[in-house]
Amino acid sequence: MNDPNGVIQWNGRYHLFYQYNPFGAFHDYMHWGHAVSDDLIHWEELPIAIAPDPGTVDEGGIFSGCIVDHDGTPTAFYTGVNVGATEQRQCMATGDDELITWQKYAANPLIAAPPPHTDQMPDFRDPFVWRDDHTWYMVVGSRIAGVGGAALLYRSQDLQNWTYLHPLMVGDMPRHGAMWECPNFFPLGDKWVLVISLHTGSGTGNVIYFVGDFRDERFYPEYEGMLDSSVYYAPLTFLDEQNRRIMWGWLRESRSGDDQLAAGWSGVQAIPRVLTLDANNRLLMEPVPELEQIRAAKQHENIVLSDTPLDLPGLALDLSFAFRVESDVPCGFDLTWDDTAERIAVLYDPVLQTINVRHTHADNTLSPHGQLHRLVPEEHLELRILIDNSVLELIANRRTSITHRMYPKQVKNPRIQIHNTDAVVDFAIWEMRSIW
Repeated sequence: MNDPNGVIQWNGRYHLFYQYNPFGAFHDYMHWGHAVSDDLIHWEELPIAIAPDPGTVDEGGIFSGCIVDHDGTPTAFYTGVNVGATEQRQCMATGDDELITWQKYAANPLIAAPPPHTDQMPDFRDPFVWRDDHTWYMVVGSRIAGVGGAALLYRSQDLQNWTYLHPLMVGDMPRHGAMWECPNFFPLGDKWVLVISLHTGSGTGNVIYFVGDFRDERFYPEYEGMLDSSVYYAPLTFLDEQNRRIMWGWLRESRSGDDQLAAGWSGVQAIPRVLTLDANNRLLMEPVPELEQIRAAKQHENIVLSDTPLDLPGLALDLSFAFRVESDVPCGFDLTWDDTAERIAVLYDPVLQTINVRHTHADNTLSPHGQLHRLVPEEHLELRILIDNSVLELIANRRTSITHRMYPKQVKNPRIQIHNTDAVVDFAIWEMRSIW
């Protein structure tokens, strides 16, 4: 699996559609998989929702997109591709009331090619659709040759006939990459947010965002930030019935293609996150509170911290730390899970003002991830870390995200050692129960 596609709450239930190859643990001949949940945590896998049809515009695969509620009809938008994906076209399908059976629009494609000034077939994919008053809009990921990635804006009154307006935004190639994927554009508070996945072709693209105003069908960005610079990619957002803007994200693999084939699976979805903005127009994110229902025993309550490592019940954990940051003393923790040299260090450097995840493998090779993370005077370092065997999701002060993949060959004597224990203001460690 990879990108989350249509995500929607329908008749009270949460539906997740996602890029899925039913034929193997590799990217090819993509379908839309489908799962449903009552609480965002426990999931039931349903039959494949949308599949390629031979001899049509989507015979090579059903690429990413979204789902909207069109006056009571679930309506999906996706990119249909030919074999080899050298032609990418925007398509539509409508579903039944259970979102199980989907009927493709007879006149697909809705949009047969990108506008001439981009000249970038096949890089034209991942439609994101929303309604503003009585008008529908679509933004599509693309690029402009020699300039950079672009999010292209379209308008429609009926979801069938679309008019190209102009680029919603064009990036600067040295900073923002040559191709933009999976654009999301949505209101949050009194601002609008554009989330972009930067396609590099090497599997290492970042996810960035812009915050600003949308008026007269133009976007005026005021703030730019990094959403994640590690394995988190292709996020997709939606508004649920509680009026929460919820974001999904695909976590890419860090192991080789051969290892993925040997394991028989590839790709996972991150825990959904609730998005808000702070007073500085920075994007804030935190795991959905529904996650707390599977917390089991709380570990190490009412103890005095020391330099002695703390034993852990396994590698399915929810951790929360708050540190009082001193001028030049790093703080964080080391995580170990076997008797080899393999470990993960999560450390904040107050001099460089960076948060780092540093994975030392058993052969002493390193896999580091780091981001700038500035704290204002007297602001504590707040860490929320979700660990689920091969996944580590870290969110610092709700605004800096680093995700990491690890593949323990064995889980023996898992432990955590906290650095600079004198600076710990608060901490909690919960064992997590299985969702299955």
